[in-house]
Amino acid sequence: MTALPEKAVRQPGRRAGIEDLGNFCEAVLAAAGADAPTADAAVRAMMHGSRLGVDSHGVRLLDHYVTVLTGGRVNPRPDVRIVRTFGALATLDADNGHGALAAYKAMDRAVALAEEMGMGAVAIRNSSHFGPAGAYAVAAAEKGCIGLAFCNSDSFVRLHDGAMRFHGTNPIACAVPVAGGRPWLLDMATSAIPFNRIQLNKSLRAPLPPGVASAADGSDTEDAERAEMLAPLGGAFGYKGAGLAGLAEIFSALLSGMKLSVEIAPMGGPDFSTPRGLGAFVLALRPDALVEAETFQDGMRRYLDALRRSPARPETIVLAPGDREWAEADRRVHDGVPLDPATVAAFERLAARFAIDPPFSERTPKDAGRERP
Repeated sequence: MTALPEKAVRQPGRRAGIEDLGNFCEAVLAAAGADAPTADAAVRAMMHGSRLGVDSHGVRLLDHYVTVLTGGRVNPRPDVRIVRTFGALATLDADNGHGALAAYKAMDRAVALAEEMGMGAVAIRNSSHFGPAGAYAVAAAEKGCIGLAFCNSDSFVRLHDGAMRFHGTNPIACAVPVAGGRPWLLDMATSAIPFNRIQLNKSLRAPLPPGVASAADGSDTEDAERAEMLAPLGGAFGYKGAGLAGLAEIFSALLSGMKLSVEIAPMGGPDFSTPRGLGAFVLALRPDALVEAETFQDGMRRYLDALRRSPARPETIVLAPGDREWAEADRRVHDGVPLDPATVAAFERLAARFAIDPPFSERTPKDAGRERP
């Protein structure tokens, strides 16, 4: 990536230490009826987003998760199980449980298959909101595998030159282990921005970047309140983003036998009682199944060194995928996680509803505590 990282939207308001924030989310989900595996997986995924600065897929999702768990859309105590196997492949049925629980369990199975066969892949059926795709790819990288994760979602992204919602934001994530360092991490929506970025900007009353969202007639808008659909990744070359969205659709929906994006009920309701039937797909690959481990890691070191030392254009810096996010994670361990006004208000409601102390303070935490795994 040969440009400055995208400037974070300034988030006025409160901050929360990482440990306090994770504990609050876990307590709220448990109070909402989630079993321990569901609460642990949901918090692990949300905290990945909030630690790394992917706030659209961080703890701001807690209020939504409580709504779908208590409304009946998401099974709070699912029987997640493998229902089909073939060599290094498997299909996991999420039993309409939380998407993070299904994705972490699927990646655990993929890694186990990779340890035995060099590669493992798991299709996920009957799942729900996926959360930050990079969290599941990183789970593989932490165990020495290259991890890939795909999912689809309800349609919110127009096609290139299209004027209706067609694909979901359909993220693609890949994480690669790096000896002595954090994983190389690509986590991207195939839309120009994620849908939750629109929700975040509404809360912050901030304009959207140009060319990333469209009004109802397909024309571009920078007003988050008028945004009815997202543009595909690529601007004038949006056919590339639309093509990548189709790739994610095939892996996540077709290989799992689940619904297409245009068939999935909207994430935002109004029906929060009917399961949405989402699909997803994860893959783990052992590099040392193809090349000696030392050769692979030497190649990663040389690649990253050359990338980061390469000349940059004026007023830019050169970053590898994940560099911005890992640097932000370090800052937030010390400074805490910023919370946008809508999230603060939601946390206050949840704290009152379940008689749990809220996690935030008016000042920046001096010691934000340990990171959650």
